[in-house]
Amino acid sequence: MKKVIVGSKNPVKVDAVRQGFEKMFPDENFEVSGFEVASGVNDQPMGDEETFLGAKNRATKARELFPDADFWVGLEGGNIAHTAFEMEAMAWMVVLDKIKMGKARTAGFYLPQKTITLINQGYELGHADEIVFGTKNSKQKMGSTGLLTDNALTRTEFYVQAIILALIPFLKTDLY
Repeated sequence: MKKVIVGSKNPVKVDAVRQGFEKMFPDENFEVSGFEVASGVNDQPMGDEETFLGAKNRATKARELFPDADFWVGLEGGNIAHTAFEMEAMAWMVVLDKIKMGKARTAGFYLPQKTITLINQGYELGHADEIVFGTKNSKQKMGSTGLLTDNALTRTEFYVQAIILALIPFLKTDLY
């Protein structure tokens, strides 16, 4: 059984990692565990670079804390402000093993103006969603993705696709 450490205790992120590994390596068994580690970036990362750095930092910190695992994964959601009135939400995934890195970004989607206004006032996306949608703890459930699509696309599904893409170098080892 291969051990996978996720740099987050968020059940959505841990489940997305588990599903991604199981889909990419259906003949292997994985023990996937989440542990809280610092991202080293702002609570609400802004921009592609800061969001990627948060994911990389989470994976790297998980590897430092649990060096006996086989894989370490960092997931970080962030926003990219394109104009004062347009903001794209996305997330980065980083997967490490002992020698290489896999990485991928989710698709992006645009946030509603009410949410953008709250983020610009300093709210984290999850807290802004809770205000706009009148929900609680959405980050550990459906997230913006589920809230905006009425769960036609859940936050877990949104992350699984990018985890799968980040695992390509570990599946196609002859190419990477």
